[in-house]
Amino acid sequence: MALSGTMLAVSAYAELTSALDLGTGRAAQSLSRSMSLDSGTGAGNADRVFSDRRTLAASATEDLDLAGVLLDAFGSAITFARVKGLIIAAATGNTNNVVVGAASSNPWATLLGATHTLTLRPGAFVAVGTGAADATGYAVTASTGDLLKVANSGSGTSVTYDIHIIGCSA
Repeated sequence: MALSGTMLAVSAYAELTSALDLGTGRAAQSLSRSMSLDSGTGAGNADRVFSDRRTLAASATEDLDLAGVLLDAFGSAITFARVKGLIIAAATGNTNNVVVGAASSNPWATLLGATHTLTLRPGAFVAVGTGAADATGYAVTASTGDLLKVANSGSGTSVTYDIHIIGCSA
């Protein structure tokens, strides 16, 4: 099965203004990055994608197994050998935070390390992408380094988050 139209883009723009005697001073600042991937498993390629909206009960956690348990849009099991792009977005309506990382066993550690976490407040998102020349990406090691933990930071309410993972099978 071929993967096509794979792109990840992030852009930030801000403009500082200041009143001056004879006008307004402006300083526009921006940063944009994007990656396009062709179908395959080498540099600048990907052949697997997982995308889902998920909900965790109050105080719940889940380990997303990147090697053989997640299902693609057609119901086929996905085994990532490397991740080339990742987007996680916490729902705006959440009361609690979504915490990513630090699985208690077999953590996928090539992005955040084995014990580090990233906290996504309600409405927050994170996007990570590799460069077109990067053949390695973020490696996944089946059975020993393949679990991405996602947790609800508190009790009382559930949290919802969207996740999109782009990667390679080899």
